[in-house]
Amino acid sequence: MQLFGDLATEITVHRDGDEGLLRAYESIEFLAPVRPGDFLECRAVVIREGATSRTFQAEAWKVITTRQDIGESAADVLEEPVLVAKAIGTTVVQRHLQRTG
Repeated sequence: MQLFGDLATEITVHRDGDEGLLRAYESIEFLAPVRPGDFLECRAVVIREGATSRTFQAEAWKVITTRQDIGESAADVLEEPVLVAKAIGTTVVQRHLQRTG
């Protein structure tokens, strides 16, 4: 969830020049387990935009997985990334804080 919050902040900094506030999640799905040491790649895109709101879709993909069964520091690069979580959320930047183009 923290990674999705970071993506929301990045969206509003790029779009509005302000960190904005994460208002709500419409949906959150946890699809596969993530363990300490796993590597994730996360991305988000804006899917709706209002005067002060930005609705985004975010995904987290596991690309490296730990292998505790082999050894304490063993890990494998996955042949295919695994979608581990996805969400839709809305972030808001008050109009007087927006610094656009």
